[in-house]
Amino acid sequence: MAKTASDSTAPNTGCAVCPYCGVGCGLKVELEGGRVARVRGDATHRGTHGMLCRKAVYLPQAVNAPDRLAQPQMRLGRDQPWQTASWDAALGSAAERLRRIVARHGPESIAFYISGQLLTEDYYVVNKLAKGFLGTNNVDSNSRLCMASAASSYQLAFGSDGPPCAYDDFDVADCFRFIRSNAADTHPVLFQRALRRKAADPEHVTIVVIDPRRTATARAADVHIQLRPGTDVPLLQGLLHVLIRDGLVQDEFIREHTSGWDAVGANAAAWTPDRAAATCGISPQSIVDVARRFAEASAALSCWAMGLNQAVDGVDRSLALVNLHLSTGQIGRPGAGPFSLTGQPNAMGGREVGGLAGLLPG
Repeated sequence: MAKTASDSTAPNTGCAVCPYCGVGCGLKVELEGGRVARVRGDATHRGTHGMLCRKAVYLPQAVNAPDRLAQPQMRLGRDQPWQTASWDAALGSAAERLRRIVARHGPESIAFYISGQLLTEDYYVVNKLAKGFLGTNNVDSNSRLCMASAASSYQLAFGSDGPPCAYDDFDVADCFRFIRSNAADTHPVLFQRALRRKAADPEHVTIVVIDPRRTATARAADVHIQLRPGTDVPLLQGLLHVLIRDGLVQDEFIREHTSGWDAVGANAAAWTPDRAAATCGISPQSIVDVARRFAEASAALSCWAMGLNQAVDGVDRSLALVNLHLSTGQIGRPGAGPFSLTGQPNAMGGREVGGLAGLLPG
């Protein structure tokens, strides 16, 4: 947390980022007597503009919880009790043990598993310690499991695993598709931006939810496609079939900006609305309706999360979704694109500075 200047009587105020979900809301944190006293939204934060959900509001209670570990604890053996230690003693002991392990077993015997809640600078220091100093490549993070399917699909489709969207797209999109994402609960600040956009232009803005469950997100939607679990690829291919059949794809965009279209189109040809609907347990007309809403929107934004990613065919699901945007040109302009909503706020930042075993900084 970065502190700002203050006089001796006023509480210290600093800037921080909420760690609780993938949104990463900007925080203003007030300290009194060295303790977190209050948390409010940072109105200058470019991504969240002062908005918060209740998770961040209750950070002071979590940070000041009486059972929260506030000092290092050490024990001489697993059968020995924990004892409070100084930071110097704890860090010195950890460093000495790492040296002994490397000397006896080699650097590959050490691994670091880190979190997408770390700041980019923290990620970099961990990689400097592990790969640059200790000599182990065994550094992995939540990117390995959390949104790995989405990152892989981005890499395959675009050559880079960064989402081609921004939070500001929520303010200008006129077709939102939340696919296997309960954003109302898991990414509430972003979902509130979608609802505000809907309220500002209710006749033209549409919210579509594709999810087997009737979630809080689904209850707020204009259209809820309640498909059978595990049938995401057939549904997405059925949508692409309709786009091709009804002449809703952008041939010029496909020709100038994509490759492999013939194979993609041939695969989608087999997934008629009737076949896809039978597989998914929904009506054929609902597939046609959602496809047309998507293609005819001025700017369509597709948001998905772990419900799409964490499956044996997770990469196929994400790629099928990306293909819908590439086939219609719904990408690369304000309010349009495939937007993976991750579980922790700095997974992308971690990958940029080597936060996986297969990556190096930069």
